[in-house]
Amino acid sequence: MSEQTLIAVKHLSRYYGGLCAVNNISFEVKRGQILGFLGANGAGKSTTMQMLAGALAPTTGEITIAGYDLLDHPLQAKSAVGYLPEQPPLYKDMLVEEYLTFCARLHHIPRKEIDEAVDRAIELCGLESVYQRLIGNLSKGFQQRVGIAQAIIHSPAVVILDEPTVGLDPIQMREIRHLITELGQEHSVILSTHILPEVQAVCNQVQIIHQGQLLFSDTIEGLFAQIKGQSLQIGLHRPPTLSTFKHIMGVEEVEQIDDNHVRIWHQPETNPAEDIVIKSVAGNWGLFELIPEQQSLEQIFVNLTTEEELEEAA
Repeated sequence: MSEQTLIAVKHLSRYYGGLCAVNNISFEVKRGQILGFLGANGAGKSTTMQMLAGALAPTTGEITIAGYDLLDHPLQAKSAVGYLPEQPPLYKDMLVEEYLTFCARLHHIPRKEIDEAVDRAIELCGLESVYQRLIGNLSKGFQQRVGIAQAIIHSPAVVILDEPTVGLDPIQMREIRHLITELGQEHSVILSTHILPEVQAVCNQVQIIHQGQLLFSDTIEGLFAQIKGQSLQIGLHRPPTLSTFKHIMGVEEVEQIDDNHVRIWHQPETNPAEDIVIKSVAGNWGLFELIPEQQSLEQIFVNLTTEEELEEAA
């Protein structure tokens, strides 16, 4: 394992009786990465996060955190992790500062360093205006910030955030996403979510899990490469037969939209737009529209999960 690799997961599985919640997944997270762990509800995200944090034992597989095997050296491995579960572990009858001091002691931060650690977490998480207030009296957004603060109080190498923006309003979501981006500058972050725009907003690595299996693992650029236009919408006053388009280099499929519009699907590395314009002029097709189309993140997710289900049914 490279010294830049802070999390290494090999052949990780978790069964609940006969139900396989996580099925033989492997991946790595390197220093400075923000990994978006993306999947629908029930896909296996939270189970994976709990295993990475040491809160749930895997059925099979290995987890290495900051060079320590989580099963063989649990104390050393867990000390390198900050964890925010889906339900933040807050004591709502405590003051924010009091609670964070308590968390610092749980992490065995030396007594003379506790005040500095608490002040740093309060500043980083934007809690200066509420640190002397009861946690139970705070808004959901501020409570989520307190939850993140307890996860980073001991300056861990890895921060694991399970659904950190669930239940927040749009303004609170934007604030938490900004905070996560800042965390990514000093920590490696794993962000579990089912919210696709969240991955687009803050992550530089993406993994898609579906029914316990990893279907996609790449950089955010790799994900966007799948979004880039692989289809063209073409408007023609005098369109030829659909078979005419199939003879153009790069064209894989043709779809009739209406009497004057067709959609061309093409290979990612071969864009037939120029050939279509040339042939349209030569054939007097009356070209009046040529629009490169893009898939949304939602469509990519649907395509990946649908392909997996079709393969399983075959």
